[in-house]
Amino acid sequence: MSVVDNTRRAHPSVEPSLRSGPPGPEDPPPPTRRAEVVDTLHGTLVGDPYRWLEDDLDPSVRSWVHDQGRYANERLRALPRRDVLARRLVELLDIEDVSPPVRRGGVYFYGRRPGGAQKHVYCFRRGETGEEQVLLDPLRLAADGSATIHGIFPGPDGRLVAYKLSRHNTDDAALHILDVDTGQDLADVVEGARYATPQWTADGRGFYYVGLPTDPALPPAELPGRAEVRFHRLGDPVARDAVVVPPTHDPSCALAVSVSHDGQWLLILHRHGWNSTDVYFRDLRDENAPIRPLAVGRSALHEVIAWHGRFYVHTNDGADRFRVFSVDPCRPDRSAWIELVPESDATLERLQIVGERLVLTYLRDASSVLELRELDGRFIRELPLPQLGSVDGLLGTPDDDRAFYGFSSFTEPGQIFEVSLASGATRLWRRIEAPIDTSRFVVERLRYASADGTVIPMFVVRRADRALDGQAPALLTGYGGFSVNMTPRFSAHAVIWVEHGGVLAVPNLRGGGEFGENWHRAGTRERKQNVFDDFSAAARELVARRYTTHDRLALLGASNGGLLVGATVVQNPGLVRAAACAVPLLDMVRYTQFGAGKTWIGEYGDPADPRDFEFLYRYSPYHHVKPGVDYPAVLVLTMDRDDRVAPLHARKFAAALQHASRRTCLLRVDVDAGHCGSDLLGQRIALEADTLAFLLAHVAPE
Repeated sequence: MSVVDNTRRAHPSVEPSLRSGPPGPEDPPPPTRRAEVVDTLHGTLVGDPYRWLEDDLDPSVRSWVHDQGRYANERLRALPRRDVLARRLVELLDIEDVSPPVRRGGVYFYGRRPGGAQKHVYCFRRGETGEEQVLLDPLRLAADGSATIHGIFPGPDGRLVAYKLSRHNTDDAALHILDVDTGQDLADVVEGARYATPQWTADGRGFYYVGLPTDPALPPAELPGRAEVRFHRLGDPVARDAVVVPPTHDPSCALAVSVSHDGQWLLILHRHGWNSTDVYFRDLRDENAPIRPLAVGRSALHEVIAWHGRFYVHTNDGADRFRVFSVDPCRPDRSAWIELVPESDATLERLQIVGERLVLTYLRDASSVLELRELDGRFIRELPLPQLGSVDGLLGTPDDDRAFYGFSSFTEPGQIFEVSLASGATRLWRRIEAPIDTSRFVVERLRYASADGTVIPMFVVRRADRALDGQAPALLTGYGGFSVNMTPRFSAHAVIWVEHGGVLAVPNLRGGGEFGENWHRAGTRERKQNVFDDFSAAARELVARRYTTHDRLALLGASNGGLLVGATVVQNPGLVRAAACAVPLLDMVRYTQFGAGKTWIGEYGDPADPRDFEFLYRYSPYHHVKPGVDYPAVLVLTMDRDDRVAPLHARKFAAALQHASRRTCLLRVDVDAGHCGSDLLGQRIALEADTLAFLLAHVAPE
């Protein structure tokens, strides 16, 4: 095989605008029919005038979506700075990009996107200095760009690679098996692989995985509860794969499976939302060995690594910021666990075993720290990092001294380092070169009080020469849920915002995991309002410190962050001038009935429960849009193939805002894109250019 050039030089994102200026205010959005739909839920009357927009297959809904998308696109493409922003995004994103390599059997596997290419390809080398060869090119699989590869999983000897193939970057996927020598797929194809992360046996003849039924008659919201752990032996019919763990029939409980590097232990996890994990194990050396409990029924999270006949457990059981235990599989009772690494003042984000060492990834004040310890817990050293930033652990194996890790920060596009675990010696393996000068940028760490007095930390990025005179356009972004950590990471749109004299603000809201599990739980269920209060307080703090004013402040959030933006806009309409609300969750009364909604009950609550309904309805953004209120200008962004957060949330919210507010509300619909958008670079650039142009047009008009 030779390197394939999938270059496409023309970027649809930078095509000249067809109009010379924005349409006038007399040009209203397409009309939307309102229906008198009222439910009585737990004794409460709940109006839902746009219920009809939930039906993706209804021709009238499709027509409405088409008209809304065309209306939005005409206005976004006509914005004054839109094409300039798109060209700058091309400069920052259309560059060579590479991921840290994974080594199996002397073969190096990694992802790479050459400058000018629309998608990443997966490559390999035989040995560190071997010739680069293309393993998988999604544009070869589908020339129209519809094929997406959601990760590769090399077998233990590097001879075979499992890969997840989806269409249009949706979560739904199928597993395929590629022979590295021939470049050809085997006949084995596993459908229903949305949650599959194949775990190879030591001999490479099969793998364990989490599979879903493929019956199209099953409602998508019920699929997570039908997941089961299966074993596939290569060459056998997939329909005869052995069921190792049957379905739980509880959509809020997610199954996961792993196999130890030496192939001895099968580990099975039952994840109860993002709040607790049950762990079971089986000795694979004995085909008659039972599945035994390791940690069951405890209100705590557990992740387990098996090595040298012991289990190493990363848990917050009795330790809000996590600790590490060693467990003898012959004595799995909790009373026999031995603490190796106690809880500290930093949050232990991840545990790995690489090169016969414990590798601990901590967050200290929301920035990464890498620490090495002996297998008995004795401290060895910290690995040096270039500056305050983010690391997602090491890529390596328990028996290999060499490993790789990637690093980025607000001002660093990305570096990949190689490290020897024995000596601690590191060397720069690859650096992403982007045409930027961030030497003029400063990163500040602020703290402010939320509504209940809780102190919330926040990163602020700006140019050093930007005067604090209240005149800077400010972009406030956040997430606040599912223990997602908001750490310093490079973002092209953030760099452009700061280059335009703006201020970027990233608060560490409750609901995230930066400061331990209690910090996470303080932003869940009946405490979710804390997250919205934290975000609103961040906006007020930026104004109070004279970074900006309310009229020059914009919000940006996606997914759960879209819920955050929607709630903030509805609860505090005069707080900001503009907002971008992407792939959002906004109807909290009906969210469990669509997409992956039931998997989030542990985080949000269940609207079928009268107690949960009370707090869900109280903040549900869609239900509290009121006519006559001057809401900010809002850009609602959705993906037409989103199978995680149903697009109906965005449609209904946009319709409600267009009916209620005199200010602009646009519904931008990305075509042939899943929850995370399209993986075509040109389409991604167009999305980011539209978003930046919309926000800047309202908070920093020319």
